[in-house]
Amino acid sequence: MSDGLLGPDTFVERLRAEGASRYHDKHPFNVRMHAGGLSKEELQRWVINRFYYQTRIPVKDALLLSKSDDPVFRRAWIRRIGDHDGTKEGEGGLAEWLLLSRAVGLDESVVRSCARVLPGVRYACDSYVALVRDRTLLEAVASSLTEHFAPDIMRTRVAAWEKHYPWIDAAALAYFRSRVPRATRDAQEALAFVVEHAKTREQQEACVRALVDKCRILWAMLDTIAEAAP
Repeated sequence: MSDGLLGPDTFVERLRAEGASRYHDKHPFNVRMHAGGLSKEELQRWVINRFYYQTRIPVKDALLLSKSDDPVFRRAWIRRIGDHDGTKEGEGGLAEWLLLSRAVGLDESVVRSCARVLPGVRYACDSYVALVRDRTLLEAVASSLTEHFAPDIMRTRVAAWEKHYPWIDAAALAYFRSRVPRATRDAQEALAFVVEHAKTREQQEACVRALVDKCRILWAMLDTIAEAAP
């Protein structure tokens, strides 16, 4: 596996191709969402379950930070925790998601409690934290490369929700809008790190596996949400 190191361009294309073919924008639940085919109850189920995933992101990023001895890397990556937790109460991605929750008619206290999170969703989200905890720093960073595909799905989601779900206040879509520039930045930084530090074919293949595993986690979450009884 150490032989046959892929050139940078070929490696990047391999990562993008593997991610694109598996990214959850193609999941039937997301396809129905963006086509306006979800009921209010289905949207609520997605929002309340996806909140648990949002709470796991700063946790996995804190674990990822603990793997690095490089202060330059840590200074860059720690920004992601602030993006989700905010720098004070009422700011950041988690607060924006709670705004979305209220806009779709959910009780914020219930959403915060995560009491109604489906077991399969909880398992999938916790497995992402475990992936970051148990694998190398390089693989953990590679798993975040789903961010490369996030800007497109967020743009699609904003347009679809404004068109098909006009009962939701457009201001509540702030999370989706804010993720476009942030995910673009984050994906570029992560990709540069992976390309620089994957120095053997074995490491390159491990990065691909980490990205594929992350895509499977996102897909499994939607499977659970889509199959849940009303």
